[in-house]
Amino acid sequence: MNNVLKVAGTIGAAAMVMFLTACNTVEGAGQDIESVGEEIEETADENKPD
Repeated sequence: MNNVLKVAGTIGAAAMVMFLTACNTVEGAGQDIESVGEEIEETADENKPD
């Protein structure tokens, strides 16, 4: 029974680490996409016909 709990605990800990890492990655990707969108918007505003 102890071995089962150790294995389950190890798997749970690994899953939490992977989940937290994925959250940081998604957040960083979202920030990158936002920054690209802002640059596109600025360029479009600068090149608007009068």
